Amino acid sequence: MTPGVIVMDLHGETVFQAQTAIQAQLRRVKAGTYRIRLIHGYHCGTALREMIQTVYGKHPQIIRLESAGHDGYTDLVLREF
Repeated sequence: MTPGVIVMDLHGETVFQAQTAIQAQLRRVKAGTYRIRLIHGYHCGTALREMIQTVYGKHPQIIRLESAGHDGYTDLVLREF
């Protein structure tokens, strides 16, 4: 695990469950955290990825979203490293 990066595996969660977990993590984020990696997968649909892009693409705590060319996860960038 990389310091400053929180990893959340959202496989098997509904959109509501995933959004609730992400919101809770954003409330608990510590000063040293600069990104949250959300592992949502891509083989079983895109509902989680679409929710992340829609809800967190303009969230006030998040600078930008990154996927680094990989469809299975999205990083919420909270601050520059």
